[in-house]
Amino acid sequence: MPARDMRRASMLTEQTHAFVDQLAKVLELVGVAIILGGIIVATAAFLRDGLRKTDWRSAYPRYRSDIGRGILLGLELLVGADIISTITAPLTFESVGLLAAIVAIRTFLSFSLETEIEGCWPWQLSQRKGERHGT
Repeated sequence: MPARDMRRASMLTEQTHAFVDQLAKVLELVGVAIILGGIIVATAAFLRDGLRKTDWRSAYPRYRSDIGRGILLGLELLVGADIISTITAPLTFESVGLLAAIVAIRTFLSFSLETEIEGCWPWQLSQRKGERHGT
């Protein structure tokens, strides 16, 4: 391959990596925005329900679930952004290990939040939904 074609291919690779890196950063910002937006919307609904019914205790479980759902969705996007950003980073044992640790922590958080929101283990969810619908 001529030197000019190799430089052109190298530039294209660098541009692609820069684009993917920016895409990962945008995805991270969207994840953070979803978490913050979820907290704001859940808080507004909590205040509305609490003030309407003047029964703050009954509004609280829904508030926790709504916040958990916002955090869960944001975490999913943050994990995706981490995975995408590894495409542009040079792969070393350290970077792969760091990614694995981040994904493991965020997956554990997602699992914990899902369990907290649904009130049962994920593998019991279909059975519980069947009980709700009378099947």
